[in-house]
Amino acid sequence: MTDTIQIAIDPELRLRDEPRTGHNRWHESVPPAIVVADGETVVLDTRDGFDGQVTSDLTPGTFDRLSFLPNHPMTGPVYIRGAEAGDVLEVQVVDIEPDPFDHYGFTVIAPGFGLLHEQFPDPFIAHWNLVGREYAESPQVPGVRIPFAPFCGIMGVAPDSRFRLEVTRREMELAGRGATVMLPDAREAVPADAVIGAEGLRTIPPRENGGNLDVKQLTPGSSIFLPVYVKGALFSVGDVHFAQGDGESCGSAIEMRARVTLRFRVHHGGVAQKHDFAPVFTTTVQPSRPAARQVGTIGLSVEAGENHSEDLTVAARRAVQSLIAYLQRSGYSAEQAYVIASVAADLKVSQVVDVPNVSVSAVLDLDIFHDGGARLLTALAEG
Repeated sequence: MTDTIQIAIDPELRLRDEPRTGHNRWHESVPPAIVVADGETVVLDTRDGFDGQVTSDLTPGTFDRLSFLPNHPMTGPVYIRGAEAGDVLEVQVVDIEPDPFDHYGFTVIAPGFGLLHEQFPDPFIAHWNLVGREYAESPQVPGVRIPFAPFCGIMGVAPDSRFRLEVTRREMELAGRGATVMLPDAREAVPADAVIGAEGLRTIPPRENGGNLDVKQLTPGSSIFLPVYVKGALFSVGDVHFAQGDGESCGSAIEMRARVTLRFRVHHGGVAQKHDFAPVFTTTVQPSRPAARQVGTIGLSVEAGENHSEDLTVAARRAVQSLIAYLQRSGYSAEQAYVIASVAADLKVSQVVDVPNVSVSAVLDLDIFHDGGARLLTALAEG
């Protein structure tokens, strides 16, 4: 094995000012930033998911300065020697470290985005102080301490032209039916190449090539297996989170800059032997904490007096709304409660067989609260 190599970034610069380090569109023509061997370890610095636009002075009143077009700056691509179309790329997560020179993270409620976007039309921001590899605290969400549980929100490989065109076709069809879809848009695209900007896939949705999966179990010690579409795989990473609840309900986690250590393994011919290969992962099982207590709210696919048969989205929405209501009764504002749900509550599919009503639970550890959840338990008991 050769010595560890690195893509370092200047934290004072936006991606557009340092385009050699990364990109913010998926396209097979994005040139590699580095070349590594099969089995080699790399260290990749990453920008936060808003590309440095969110700073400690941002307030709800200054949200209009944010642009969502450059979101999800990714570090890469990494060209892995020996990887060919039809192979499977295994990416081993060796370590994730918050930027050692920066102790800032943030969570935003952005108008028009998130599971409960209709209920939360106004912007909100929580600024977090990141205490090393221990916990995060925010003056905007008092009485809460969120344990360090890092993972890479985005890990993916470049599409080939055939897959990219297929994705564009199906997403344009969705948009034509009135769905919310972010179609290719050259504005603020990196690299500033006319073809890549006009054709490149946006980064919000995950796809078969990986991307914005937001799987919180992809912590150090885990591996993700991705289908290879182009020679060299062209792997990229970004949108690293200090912590997140399963579901990322309000649309953002505790976002941060980070340093990620990864190792690559190429498994030859794996995709050719599978139909519709999608990303899979292995992860380490976190040791249980017998003394930890949890609360959970259960959402059914029933809303406003109407059954929505076998609709998990409705059930998830109802579970989060119920959790927010109890958190409000324990003293938090609706916005603070929504943030807590997004960064700490896990949405779990409880059952999908008891038709017509499927159910989703929103589960929250009580030990994130300074009072051990006493106020929340009181609110639950009082109904």
